[in-house]
Amino acid sequence: MEVPVLNKNGQQVGTMRVDEHALGGEVIPALLKQAFVRYHANLRQGSARTKNRSRVEGSTRKLYRQKGTGNARAGSIRAVLRRGSGVAFAKLKEREDYRLDMPVKMRRKANRNALLAKLIDNEVRVIDDLSFGEPRTKSFKALLEALKVDRSCLAALAPENANGRMSARNIEGVTVVSSRALNAFDMLNHRYMVISKSCLEAWLSGPSSKTDKSAKSAVQAKKGAR
Repeated sequence: MEVPVLNKNGQQVGTMRVDEHALGGEVIPALLKQAFVRYHANLRQGSARTKNRSRVEGSTRKLYRQKGTGNARAGSIRAVLRRGSGVAFAKLKEREDYRLDMPVKMRRKANRNALLAKLIDNEVRVIDDLSFGEPRTKSFKALLEALKVDRSCLAALAPENANGRMSARNIEGVTVVSSRALNAFDMLNHRYMVISKSCLEAWLSGPSSKTDKSAKSAVQAKKGAR
């Protein structure tokens, strides 16, 4: 697959060869859905709680006498049928774990397959150079207009590209991530993706995109050395 490489003015200045078979050969919807659901579930904190009547502040006195008022008998103001009171079946569990897991090989294959889906739909804008002389939001907006990016956009920038990160972080609909941490959830959650040619090449050959466990072993060895 030949992917066009553009400059900041939106003009094609070259092409980049991407191996479709290395990205899965074809889009696998079931794999992408499983990866998307996993990432989404792992964002949940599991800390939602509600109060029962014993945890709500309020008096414990009887509201009025039992008989003679013409009203239905009532006790505490914290009874669950009253406004501002507790909940009948309150959620009091200490912490809920919604985390899901996937094998390392499946996660990496989903990352590569998500990129393939974006490339097939022509939703990836590969730029020859994404560096900026100074942090300026106007410059990044002009870049997006030149690239005809009119929907949500994922800006994958190199960690050392501080000016580019500060230029894009305040634009509505634009999410800035490190090019080394690209994953299926971020790619599928945005219509377009903007990335430099060098960052894309580094990601395609880096550990986060490999479908075997050799990269994980290398990372673990590096952590052990520390």
